[in-house]
Amino acid sequence: MTSDSVVQDMFAVLHGQAAPVVTRWTYLVDDPFAVTFSIRTRSDRWVTWVMARDLLLAGLTGNAGVGDIRLRPCRVHGYEVLVVEISSPDGHAALEVDRDLLGRFVQATTELVPLGSEISVLDMDAEIEKITRSCAE
Repeated sequence: MTSDSVVQDMFAVLHGQAAPVVTRWTYLVDDPFAVTFSIRTRSDRWVTWVMARDLLLAGLTGNAGVGDIRLRPCRVHGYEVLVVEISSPDGHAALEVDRDLLGRFVQATTELVPLGSEISVLDMDAEIEKITRSCAE
């Protein structure tokens, strides 16, 4: 953890696969509402997804999500995991990730930006400039 980000690498079990995959969970103060998670493929390419930090927090204790990312806590072979289901036009995957480790990751994000105070760290002038610049192009 640095003063402006939290990064946590961890193994996940991809449903139907024997070997675990590496995932990377990232939180940036510059984007305080979002958590990014990436999955390393067998060809060493990273596939990245973005979800709301609130969604991850809700998924640690109950079913959460109705779109491309759905979360549900579960017990698998005696271990507490979070099942992360992701879907896209290219397919569907379900990952099992250590729930305690993810809980510690979320806790570390709240030490940087407490829940409910995300708006206070945004530079609204910079955000508006990004939007207007992209509209002008």
